Amino acid sequence: MMIRLPDATGAVREYRPRTDAPALPAAGEGPLTSRIVFSAAHVVADPYADTTPDGPAAVDWDATLAFRRHLWSHGLGVAEAMDTAQRGMGLDWAGAAELIRRSGAEAKAHGGRIACGVGTDQLTADAAPYTLDQVRAAYEEQLAVVEETGAQAILMASRALAACATGPEDYLKIYGELLRQAAEPVVLHWLGPMFDPALTGYWGSTDLDAATETFLEIIADHPDKVDGVKVSLLDAGREVALRRRLPNGVRCYTGDDFHYPELIAGDEQGFSHALLGIFDPLGPIAAQAVRTLDTGDTAGFRARLDPTVELSRHLFQSPTRYYKTGVVFLAWLAGHQEHFTMVGGLQSARSLPHFARAYELADGIGLFPDPALAAGRMKSLLAVYGVEQP
Repeated sequence: MMIRLPDATGAVREYRPRTDAPALPAAGEGPLTSRIVFSAAHVVADPYADTTPDGPAAVDWDATLAFRRHLWSHGLGVAEAMDTAQRGMGLDWAGAAELIRRSGAEAKAHGGRIACGVGTDQLTADAAPYTLDQVRAAYEEQLAVVEETGAQAILMASRALAACATGPEDYLKIYGELLRQAAEPVVLHWLGPMFDPALTGYWGSTDLDAATETFLEIIADHPDKVDGVKVSLLDAGREVALRRRLPNGVRCYTGDDFHYPELIAGDEQGFSHALLGIFDPLGPIAAQAVRTLDTGDTAGFRARLDPTVELSRHLFQSPTRYYKTGVVFLAWLAGHQEHFTMVGGLQSARSLPHFARAYELADGIGLFPDPALAAGRMKSLLAVYGVEQP
């Protein structure tokens, strides 16, 4: 079979998909041991809902929860209601709260590890500006919802806090109050502006060195309430430098979708655990790689995971915040859902050449359990765009 794929120059070329079934690992091999690995999971939209991009999210709950069971079956944890689930980009707080409750119950039923995002997205932009007290109260409301499910809390970066904070002292105050209240140790999330431009200047400064000092001060003041930090700055050197300064017992969870193999493998001074959006589509491959690392075979780990980086860099290319579109696209091609529709209409956020290259890269690394299904679905998308096939 041949597929004609368009590229960014407007040219169309022929590509021969693989026909062999990839050697993907079977589910049910037990937990990973050498690293804690969370996949930030996407939500599956209800394709039959009569809604609009700015309306409430219509979620297909059966398909959404089935995908979480898929990730748990490979030994991965689920990072729920994070930016991969389109928080603030199609999924509002009401939808996120229901997602947290449903996934929390599913995790209990299936013995899956779960951590959930705690933010302030009930404070909508159209009613800004907000006060620090309103930001704290919004965080507290969401923290209570997550803790009620028994899930671990991930304190996400807040657009509302970024908008109203006047300096580092406001971040120290808000995060200090939240950490004192938290029932169990949380994960602190530093999401860079490449993922969300509204978070520019987080921790009170656009100078990343100054921001890092504030971040570390918060951790140092409450080391017993911080399980770890999730760093999404796409800067491997900065993450390693931060990792080496964390107090004993505080983990670093890489959120770097450009350099994750080297950061997870680590060096003689330590390593990063993982909380990654790219491990949504790469779930089985990521689990297989970490199981290799569990045996002490770092070279084998890198040999399995390094070839996935080109696909990840493609999905997360600028504007990075639209990586969710590629993640859901690959879930459709892989057979995890029956349609390519997203909440908020975000399926339109990437171009046809982008999809074509994502398909080619994913097929090349053996990502699709059924290559023929993926090829057929890719052809159907191309036909919608008017690309004639041989």
